[in-house]
Amino acid sequence: MNLKTVLSKETISLHLKGTTKEAIINELLDILVAADKIQDRAAAFSAVMEREQKMSTGMKHGIAIPHGKSATIRDLVACIGVSDSPVDFDSLDDQPCRIFIMTLSPVEKTGPHLQFLAEISLLFKSSEKRAEILTATSPEAILHILAE
Repeated sequence: MNLKTVLSKETISLHLKGTTKEAIINELLDILVAADKIQDRAAAFSAVMEREQKMSTGMKHGIAIPHGKSATIRDLVACIGVSDSPVDFDSLDDQPCRIFIMTLSPVEKTGPHLQFLAEISLLFKSSEKRAEILTATSPEAILHILAE
C-alpha cells in the first residue's frame, strides 16, 4: 500500500490542540470531515471509541493509531495529526503520545485496513522518522517523510 494514495496535505494537521484521548480523536475526525473523507461523523466516532474500549491504540514511542470500522465508510480513509504537547493515550509503554494516525475502513474490507496498520507500524519503528515527523513544518514535509 502506498501511503500517499491514502494521505494528502488536507488529511495532515501539525498542531493538534486536544489534551485528552477523546479530544484528539475528535480533532482527527474533524480533519477527515473537512477533507470530505467521511460523511457520518457520529458513526465514525462510535467505531473508533468502541475500538478504544476494547484496547487502547496507544502504541509505543509516542504514537497512537486510533482506528475503527464502520458500515458508513466506503473505502479506507486516514489522517495524521501531530500534537505540540504530549497527550496521555493509555499507551503500551505508559508514555504520552504526540503522533496520531487515524484510519477508518469498511466493515467488510479487512485487507487494506490490516495492510495500512502494518505499514504504519513498520514506518514508525524508526526513531529518525519519528523525530522528522515531530519537527516537520508542513503537511507536504510529512508526505515527503512518509514517501522516503
